[in-house]
Amino acid sequence: MRLLKIFTALGLATAVSAQVQGFNYGATNEDGSCRSYNDFVRLFRRAKNLAGAKGFTSARLYTSIQCGTAAEPISAFRAAIDTDTSLLVGLWASAGRGVYENELNALLKATRNLGRPFTDRIVGISVGSEDLYRSSPQGKANNAGVGATGAEIEGYIGWMRDWIRGTALERKPIGHVDTWTAWILPENQGVARSVNFLGHNSFPYFETTKPNGIGRAADNFWSAVAQTERIAAGKPVFITETGWPHKGPKQRDAVANVANAQRYWKTVGCPTFGKRNIWWYTLVDANTAQTDISFGVTPPNSAKPVFDLTC
Repeated sequence: MRLLKIFTALGLATAVSAQVQGFNYGATNEDGSCRSYNDFVRLFRRAKNLAGAKGFTSARLYTSIQCGTAAEPISAFRAAIDTDTSLLVGLWASAGRGVYENELNALLKATRNLGRPFTDRIVGISVGSEDLYRSSPQGKANNAGVGATGAEIEGYIGWMRDWIRGTALERKPIGHVDTWTAWILPENQGVARSVNFLGHNSFPYFETTKPNGIGRAADNFWSAVAQTERIAAGKPVFITETGWPHKGPKQRDAVANVANAQRYWKTVGCPTFGKRNIWWYTLVDANTAQTDISFGVTPPNSAKPVFDLTC
């Protein structure tokens, strides 16, 4: 039993320490239609062959359920196998216990049906995304939508560990993704203690409580990462979302244009790629709620980058 615990710990450490880079991928396209297997294959291949960029071979997902179904595995799983793409698997955790159970069932069904070609590509499993932010006073003030409390996320993490015990997922690192402003809240410290890694989402463009022009962006970003790392207390911190829009409204001092998006890529992305786990936001726009802003590194129907991606 002692040796088993040691090997399990080593397995988790190995999985967490693997340095990958990629993009975030939602379950729908920009027009709100469900992303299919072919859509994911096309996008994963586009990411791997970006002009001027190398090594974008990972995908972060928000859900394990295929859009348009109740609990079928998302087609991105099969697409990842067929394009040799690694995965930060996600389970949506803000729609109640029943939907979360469907998420678990979809992930376990994929594990059974796809086997090691699927599970060997998983670098981590994220229980939720910004649920704590949306349920926080800041999130409520910003009308961010329905979230989940720290106690709920802790319960979902424990539930997952029970359900994946004895499967090929058992040794995969489990984490949660949120903003640094949510991670530092006292009521969320139980979540930080219960995970193997902390996912960090931060966008200096939106941080309007302090000077946030592009010249301050890199310092503001790393200051936010330091806040999450303080809460992590030595656990790995994955950079799960960051980017700068090339189109959108001014946010205090922050201007959305191609030059600033490229500068953010050069000053935040380039020094980080290959050195820690990072998933950029985003390869193509797909958030139907953000019609006046664009973070997409490429347009929906073109593989040509919006700006120079060389580092």
